[in-house]
Amino acid sequence: MKSHPPLLVIGCDGGGSGCRVVISDASGKVLAQAAGGSANVTTDFDQALCSLRAALADAAGQLGLALHDLAGAVGHFGLAGVQSEHAAAKAAAALPCPKVRVTEDRLVAVIGALGDADGVLLALGTGTIIAAQRGGVMRHVGGWGLQLSDQASGAWLGRGLLKQILLCQDGLGPHSDLTRCSFAEFGHDPGALVRFAASASPADYARFAPAVVQAAQAGDAIGLALMQRGAAYLGQAIAAIGYAPGDAVCLTGGVGPQYAPYLPAAVREAIVPPKGSALDGALVLALAQAASAGKE
Repeated sequence: MKSHPPLLVIGCDGGGSGCRVVISDASGKVLAQAAGGSANVTTDFDQALCSLRAALADAAGQLGLALHDLAGAVGHFGLAGVQSEHAAAKAAAALPCPKVRVTEDRLVAVIGALGDADGVLLALGTGTIIAAQRGGVMRHVGGWGLQLSDQASGAWLGRGLLKQILLCQDGLGPHSDLTRCSFAEFGHDPGALVRFAASASPADYARFAPAVVQAAQAGDAIGLALMQRGAAYLGQAIAAIGYAPGDAVCLTGGVGPQYAPYLPAAVREAIVPPKGSALDGALVLALAQAASAGKE
């Protein structure tokens, strides 16, 4: 009797700055992990799929397998930019693993950070995830992409800095060390800044976020103003999804934890470490899918 190869389970967290994949066996034992480039399917679908396939091929290679050997794997991919079932289905169909389920990245982030516990997640990386989970029911606000949303994200901070540079250059406000230093990267040429913005992706803007964070910590007026504006939005957003004093709050992502000093005292006191990462959440959901398939 021909034996079947062991079931492989894949979890993936894909964001604007990069993607990560993990391959485990059916028991959850991690066998391989890999990372790749940007995987926002709205910003650049082709680039996202290229990044995902490269990361999958890397992880498969660690197991002595080729990409096509993952065709029988079960998986869950949480990807930035998935705003509809159509977008999820399109991404899933383009992957080399027919049994993979694709959702927006919010779900894997919440499961990773909170598990099945009640609480609030503020995940601020290139984009924004603001969600609350109570009794297994998730509510969320924002996260609609940088063009119309993603307030407080790394991309939002970076774009806000560049907008402020032009305001200062036009004499509508004083420069600070932050704007002068950042403007120098463009040769102090407003035209160069505008040309950059004409084709900039969220990840391109997000690379300026660390400078904003560091400047705010040093007391730079413009850096402080940007962080305070972002924190004010976060306060409004969690109130809108039903945050109540005492609810656990997780701050994750490259920018998320940096907002802690700017949040109200009651929120700061409620901050707890996340139980895991979004990649952990993706694997949890993939393993549940695998277990469910095994019962059929």
